[in-house]
Amino acid sequence: MADALQIDEASIPGDTADLTVYRWLLTADKAAKTLPIDDIKSGQSNFEATLVKLVTGAAPFPNPGRPLRNLAARCFVTLYNRAETKARFETVQSLLRAASDFKTSDDVKVACLYCTGEIMLAFGSQIMSCVADVTSTALRLIKSSSLAMIVRYWAFVSLGKSYKTAGRAFPDPTLKDISKQARNALTDKALPIQRAAAELLLVLHALPETIRTVLDVEQIINPCIKSLESADQPTRRALSHLGAQILSLTQIERAVPVIEKKAKKDQETLNEADTSAGPAVEVTKPLLSPTEMLYQLSIHFNKLNATRKLRIGLFDFYASTFSQLGTTFVEMHYGAIVKHIMSEIITPPRSSTTHYDTLLIRKLTGILMRDLIGMRLLGEQGQIEAIKELAGSYLRRWPALMPGQSSPSPNVLVVALKEVAGLLQQLGNAPPPVQDALSEPLVHLLAHPNYATQVAAAWCLRCFCQSTPLRLPKVVVQVTDLLQRDITSLGTPPSSVDVARRALGHAYGLAALFAVVSERPLYVSYDLAAKVFDLAIQLLKRAGEHDVSIAGTEVEVAWTCISSLMALGPNFIRTHLPQLLVLWRNALPKPTSKDTSIGTGRSSSEWSFLLQVREAALGAILSFLRHNSPALVTLDVSRRLALLLANALTFSNAYASQQTEETSDLSIFLPGLDTPLAAREAMLRRRVYQCFTALGFSTVTDAMQSTLLQSTVSLFASPEGYAGSSVQAAIASSSGNMATIWQMADGYAYGVASSDSTRIGGLDSDSPGLSIEGEPRDKLNRDTIDTLIDNTMTMPIMGSCENDTQTLCRMHAVNIAWPEPPPALTGVVDAAIELFAALLPLQDVSSASHTISHVVQSVRSLKLERNLGRKSAAFVNAAIGLLLSLRNGSHVKASREVFGNTKVATTLANFIKVGLHFTMTLATILIIVRPVQDAILDGDPVLRRSGSEALGRLAGFGETAFLTSQTKFLVDQVVSNRDPHGRAGCALAFGAIYSHVGGLVAASSLTTTVNVLMSLGKDPHPVVHYWALTALSQVINAASLSFAPYVSSTMVALFKLYMAATHEPEGGSLSNVNLSGDLPTYQVICQIIDAVIGVLGPELQEVNRVNTLVLDMMMDFWREDDDSIRVEAIKCIQHFLIFQADAVDVPDLVAGFRKYLSSSRRPLKIASINALYQLVQRDALLMSKLGGDRLVEDLFGMLDDDPGIDGVRNIILSWLQQTVALNPSAWIDLCQRIMSRTTASQRATEGALKTSGMQDDEAESLSVGTASNQPTGGLTSRWRTQLFALQCLHHICVLISKSGRREHLDLPYAVSQNILPALLLVSRVPDLIKMAFSASATYVTEIRLEGLVVLRDVVEVFARSPDPDYPDVLLLEQHQAPITAALTPAFSSDSTPEILAAAVQVCATFIGCGVVKDVQRMGRILKLLTTALEQSKDSDLLTIGDIKELSPNASVMLRIATLAAWAELQVASSAQSYLLAIIDPYRATLASLWIASLRDYAGIKGDSEVLQDPATTAMDSPSSSMGREVLLPYYDASWWKILKAVACLMALSDKAVLVAMDGQVHSATAGGKEGKIPAREEPLAYFFVVFGLVFEALTASDSNSSSDTRAGMTAALETLKYIVRPEYAGGAVLDLITFDEMMSLAYRLVMTETAAVQIHLVSAIASLASSRKDTVLRATQTQSGSPEAFCGCLQLTQCLKICAYVLRHAIPTMERPVFDQSSSAKDRITLISTAFQAFLVVGEVSTAIQLEEVRALAVSLYADLLKYEKSEIDLCGPTFTSLKAALEMKSAELQGDALAKYQRLLHGLLSACLQNIDEMRGRQGPAALLKVRNNLQAVALVLTVIPVSVKISQAVVEHSCYLVTQNLNDINESSITAAHCAKALVLAAIAGSPVLTLCVKMLIPGLIRYIAGVAATADDLKKDLLAPGTEDILRALVAFFRSVDDSHRARFLGLLLPLLVLLLDPAPTSPTPTHSRTVTQLLELATLAPAAFKEATAKLDEAARETMETSIRQALGPKNASSGQSTKPQISLRSF
Repeated sequence: MADALQIDEASIPGDTADLTVYRWLLTADKAAKTLPIDDIKSGQSNFEATLVKLVTGAAPFPNPGRPLRNLAARCFVTLYNRAETKARFETVQSLLRAASDFKTSDDVKVACLYCTGEIMLAFGSQIMSCVADVTSTALRLIKSSSLAMIVRYWAFVSLGKSYKTAGRAFPDPTLKDISKQARNALTDKALPIQRAAAELLLVLHALPETIRTVLDVEQIINPCIKSLESADQPTRRALSHLGAQILSLTQIERAVPVIEKKAKKDQETLNEADTSAGPAVEVTKPLLSPTEMLYQLSIHFNKLNATRKLRIGLFDFYASTFSQLGTTFVEMHYGAIVKHIMSEIITPPRSSTTHYDTLLIRKLTGILMRDLIGMRLLGEQGQIEAIKELAGSYLRRWPALMPGQSSPSPNVLVVALKEVAGLLQQLGNAPPPVQDALSEPLVHLLAHPNYATQVAAAWCLRCFCQSTPLRLPKVVVQVTDLLQRDITSLGTPPSSVDVARRALGHAYGLAALFAVVSERPLYVSYDLAAKVFDLAIQLLKRAGEHDVSIAGTEVEVAWTCISSLMALGPNFIRTHLPQLLVLWRNALPKPTSKDTSIGTGRSSSEWSFLLQVREAALGAILSFLRHNSPALVTLDVSRRLALLLANALTFSNAYASQQTEETSDLSIFLPGLDTPLAAREAMLRRRVYQCFTALGFSTVTDAMQSTLLQSTVSLFASPEGYAGSSVQAAIASSSGNMATIWQMADGYAYGVASSDSTRIGGLDSDSPGLSIEGEPRDKLNRDTIDTLIDNTMTMPIMGSCENDTQTLCRMHAVNIAWPEPPPALTGVVDAAIELFAALLPLQDVSSASHTISHVVQSVRSLKLERNLGRKSAAFVNAAIGLLLSLRNGSHVKASREVFGNTKVATTLANFIKVGLHFTMTLATILIIVRPVQDAILDGDPVLRRSGSEALGRLAGFGETAFLTSQTKFLVDQVVSNRDPHGRAGCALAFGAIYSHVGGLVAASSLTTTVNVLMSLGKDPHPVVHYWALTALSQVINAASLSFAPYVSSTMVALFKLYMAATHEPEGGSLSNVNLSGDLPTYQVICQIIDAVIGVLGPELQEVNRVNTLVLDMMMDFWREDDDSIRVEAIKCIQHFLIFQADAVDVPDLVAGFRKYLSSSRRPLKIASINALYQLVQRDALLMSKLGGDRLVEDLFGMLDDDPGIDGVRNIILSWLQQTVALNPSAWIDLCQRIMSRTTASQRATEGALKTSGMQDDEAESLSVGTASNQPTGGLTSRWRTQLFALQCLHHICVLISKSGRREHLDLPYAVSQNILPALLLVSRVPDLIKMAFSASATYVTEIRLEGLVVLRDVVEVFARSPDPDYPDVLLLEQHQAPITAALTPAFSSDSTPEILAAAVQVCATFIGCGVVKDVQRMGRILKLLTTALEQSKDSDLLTIGDIKELSPNASVMLRIATLAAWAELQVASSAQSYLLAIIDPYRATLASLWIASLRDYAGIKGDSEVLQDPATTAMDSPSSSMGREVLLPYYDASWWKILKAVACLMALSDKAVLVAMDGQVHSATAGGKEGKIPAREEPLAYFFVVFGLVFEALTASDSNSSSDTRAGMTAALETLKYIVRPEYAGGAVLDLITFDEMMSLAYRLVMTETAAVQIHLVSAIASLASSRKDTVLRATQTQSGSPEAFCGCLQLTQCLKICAYVLRHAIPTMERPVFDQSSSAKDRITLISTAFQAFLVVGEVSTAIQLEEVRALAVSLYADLLKYEKSEIDLCGPTFTSLKAALEMKSAELQGDALAKYQRLLHGLLSACLQNIDEMRGRQGPAALLKVRNNLQAVALVLTVIPVSVKISQAVVEHSCYLVTQNLNDINESSITAAHCAKALVLAAIAGSPVLTLCVKMLIPGLIRYIAGVAATADDLKKDLLAPGTEDILRALVAFFRSVDDSHRARFLGLLLPLLVLLLDPAPTSPTPTHSRTVTQLLELATLAPAAFKEATAKLDEAARETMETSIRQALGPKNASSGQSTKPQISLRSF
């Protein structure tokens, strides 16, 4: 192994030298870490020399590229850590000499600098003498501008590493020189140099002493900010981190001397005095206050010449500064930070502030305040204080009421409202202080005159009511009243504009609130919705009575309200739909000639009103389509709406044709009352397009579709679609004053699609398939904050909530912090593209070809040459539209013919090819017209990505010839075109084509594709090689196993690229290195390695060079310093671990991942979490050893710091599931530490809770929640963390209960097993209850609900656990008071309906579990339950507990929960008899309410109002249909419990349920159970209701259904047993149609369900048959005159068929294996028994002849069971009772033919059994033995149950006895069975049956032989095995002896006694069990017949008689001897 440190330099090959040296270095590094130190020292000098030669590039070593220098440096550090260190100085000197030698190559210089830096970083404090040489060499290289950037970069890095460990050795002059050079380098042209200088300055200024004055701050901050103009994102990040470090140092408190004022002379004396003369008075304070510190940034932001890029870059500084300062600083100075942002960033007037600038700043501040500060830096307490700060300092200051006060500006208010909304969503549940701070100002701000402020206030109000639903009803009523007051004022002249604006604001607020109502339906009465709808209708009717200005406001308010009501869903809208259709028809009439003719003479206000009316009505239609489709969008409705939309589009086109004015300032297009006409028209057209897209095209005519396509293309791709000034655009194009469309700052950018569309390729983030494929969300693996800020650089269009008020009332699947729809002029473009993309795939070939040609012609129009910006925008729009069309086409079958058509595909391909090179052409033009300005433009990323994907999808549609032609075109372009952007586009096209065509179709071109991409990957230009390698990763993923032949060459090529300096982030020319920052090559190489791992798969387990290279490169990338590279490497490691985990050092990985968990880089943190999750899933126990409890605590801490990381929850849950059974107590300790902390909401409401007096005497027993019990440190935890801890407790309880480990639930048992109680779950019951109480006392609804779940778990899991201290007492009995205390807060005034319902369920669970059986001791729990039931009797609103104001729907929901809880008690009463005393007083009431609830549920399910009884239902009657939709989930969860309770009452034949089902009122004095319920002809009133629910439950269920659905099926089957009885069903179930349906359902259940379900089914069929005995017999006799007609009754036949079908599929045969393999053996046995019972029950109903047929069928089926021999499960033994019942059924009454049939049946069965036994002769095995035993028992059973009158063939009897005797004498397990059979036959013969007497005669010889054989057996083990058989035979013989006449007893004993003597063994030792049993039998015989016994004994031979006498004396001797002794009295236990 020591040889591994040396390499034979002569053997290094020339062509693969780098790879050879790389492998040697890996081996040497491993050897240096593992070899003994002495072995290392022996070869150290040679090893050092070799390493130095390698690094210095000496022959024959290759150039030391990046991987070689990394490994060499690691070897140096490992060597000097373990071996001699004396050569370190010489090594550093050698490296420095090579680095300073200008003759060496750049690679050598870089390698020397890197190794020097690593050695100094590790040992700098030990070799400080090298510092002077290091600094001088590095400075010399830095100052040499002629050197390559990469050399200068690493010179900076080596200085930084040296200073970290040897900083004390740096002289001050040198430090000043280094600082000066670094500051100068901050403005270097090379961006890597700027980054290196920033990193060096970070190291130099790590301590506060390095920044002494403000000048020091400015000297660094100013050049950093100056460099922002040219910086890319990595550079901005480095500069911002430096700036953040410098600014954060100013906040560190330092000593500042306080000098008193003296004379100048005294001052000079003081300055010159020695400091030791006396201590100076000092204070500590920071260098700058927070405001002054932030002013260092804002002063640059507010400069007049500050560019957009600089201002955006400054937000990187802000973000880094706040992140650096941390949570504590931000929370402490939140007010100052917000004040700075509001006053210095938002408010200052700037000379050229446009609306776009306002939105940009608003977005950037939103990123800062929301995504950074709000989401990451503020804890929950900080969030609460932030809301209070924003509310008090800004929201409450409008309006200004006092003189001298000034209101905040609208922009300030919008920013504050946006942040408050985000904070409310974070909090989830706003505590009372927050509610009090916000409720009033939010409603007031709805009346703000600014439109944006109104919309922001409405959105914030929505978030407020979402977080505090208890305030929702009051706020809705308040806003509704304010709106009505505004409307009244609006119609009363004179009305002002303020009134109109105020009315609109209140309407927006109401719209936002109704979106909350649809999400929180239990809190608001739907009367309000009906009231608002009526108000809107009245407004529309009266709008015609007012002038245009007032009417416009009324129309806007009305349609806004109607739009909001659409979110309530189809059940509310259905009743109003006819009225709405009329209103829409009136608002969208067919345009008249006046509308379409030119020169109509209409004023602008009239046009504005007409546009506004249509746009508002279309908004309501759009909301209708989004929230009510497809339920209400029928074919007729769709056609009507399509006509109305066509009218609106015609009107819009007519208006556009008349307006020819051009607007130069596009920023004035703002929504509101004064919206310009152009924006109004855009808003209308946008709504038309959106409505068509939402409606679908099934009812849109072909002509209309063509019109729509032409309209959309004209808008987004033609010159006419440009809304700006064509003259100004032409001037800008010709003068060169035009930037790219992505750098525009007018909010329009020549009409390009919105930023969201271009960035992710779609128009709606909720839509699937609208993201650019093949790319991660952020290719740089940057932090989210960095990405968001960087995205604004290329975001020409800023969205905002006020641009589309539809976002206020739209329901979102997830909480969106702040919707940002684009402006109307851009939104219409987005809508047009989306409509175009949806329509184009539906066209035929000719129409599609025409449309695509139209697109191409529009884009190539000559008019666009004078407007290059519009040309670029049109090209981008067209590319996106066509791409989305192709994506949608992949889901439309017919589109393949369209896009695969040669003409269409060729046209599209040509356009896409032009798109791939369009940017190059545009760049050339701009180079000509802008020679002085920046000439080089980057390639358009949108065109490149969309074009390449479109070409790939198009190739997927086309034929092979098309694919070949496109591949050839791309190859030609790569060869001939040297433009890097064009080559990059071609590379991406290769990847896209292969991805979408597929590996099989494109296999022929794989070699060409790989070769081209690898060639492009070697290109030094970053754009080319980055996108080429990206495309290669796509190809590998698509090719999968087909890529295997190329893996080896690909890995070698990747290693070459890793070695190449041109592919390093700092390598290459100036232009290349400045591009490479945003194009990280190494990340893509990691992605390729990941793809290669997927190709290799399990082959990675083999040891070869390729697999080793994959592993080595993967681990090398993991060790890189760049966090983004580490992220990709971690993904590779995760993939690698799947196939070859043994090759990786898992402990090292875990250590690295744990370190990354504390990283400030969020992507790295998340990647580490995902990797840890995989490791935990793989082996949690190993992770417990490596990480221990500390890692779990760290994960909980991460979850508390950032609750948005879901991966942490997955890790903890997976860990818990695998280890909780081993030590649940440890997990509970962890959760308890979390729950012992307070939440911020709880702390904020402590005062209120103390004054409310929530705790009672029972609560005091818990000793939680009091001040004395709170942690002294005042630790807090986020409520979501506590919620997760409670969820963990729930999982612990569930997992332990399912684990089957009794010790966790039974403490006495655990003690008996010597298990430590402290580790068991049962010992933590008090802690669990305490935590449940803690949860119940919080303010957060989710925690309270989960606390009740845990409490219910405790009750259910530990209900049967015994108390360890008191026998016969249950553990939970002593915890009744704490459980009651934990339930009490659920009934307080601040509770919610969901909490109340859960608490009622827990009450029922506790009462029914049997812990407390004395009703008097149940206390408050029972009182709460009975009170809820008493209130449920009435239809009024419930007032449970302290809650007085419940909505109608909440009342019904609680009524359902209460009835379900009582239903659980009813079901439990069958096992817990004490519950009857609780239920009996309410039985009649319960029965009535249960049936009523089932009736209501049936009405809801069937959407029928017929079953709704207004007297018993409390649903909101004006909108009961809405209530049905809301309550259906609660009914679904509870109805089966109620049905099960009803079934229990039916099983008890309770008359109360009979009366309830008949719709009558049960008398309180009437008996409940006495008497038999008579049958009836007609069904009960509600029979079909219950029967329908049962039938539907059975129909809807399947094997994959949820647990509730399966429980509903079980309850339905149990109910079916009783409801088919005539007292309930009358004759309804015998109706042919009903009965056929029921039988069909039964067949389906038998074929699809498990045995557990079929058991209930056959029981129900048996119940049906038994209860219909008289009816069926009458039907049989009526249908046929002869009673022999078996099929006379159809129902009976069907029942028999079902039972027979069940048995046939339950009984396996050789030809028919068992149908259901998933059922357990127990269920299968039970099913067979139950099915036979049902079969026989049906047979009993039949006549005698029919009975024999049924019996024959049953016996035949059982014979199949006896014949089956492939099962080792005994199905016969447990089911012999069924066979016995079949044979005995009315067998004694048989006569005539029936008796003859019975005899033939018995003979057939006996013959079959005997044949089965004979077939097993000579066969061995468990199955054969089981078959023999079962058939023997069957023979014995048949012979013993037959009546005396039945004759059996003597031959059959003799053969049966022969087989019994034969198996009896075969000494094996079957002999025991034969002995049992013989015993049964002998005992049965006592009755005198001649058949059995013959059996005894034939069995006696065999029995004697058996006893003799046992006696002769010398093997004691075999004797013990046969002992049970021996005992059975002896007992049988003795019993038979009793029946023998006295005259024959002596003769019988003469036969029996010698046999018994053989079993005696009178040994002096303890007797054997056989001996003892034999003596007992002898004594019994002697007692029964003394004379005969004496006579028989006398005839015995002497030896036998002596043996018998000795044995008897031994048995009787000790007893007689002890009888004379005096014994102590003992307790005598009664035998059972």
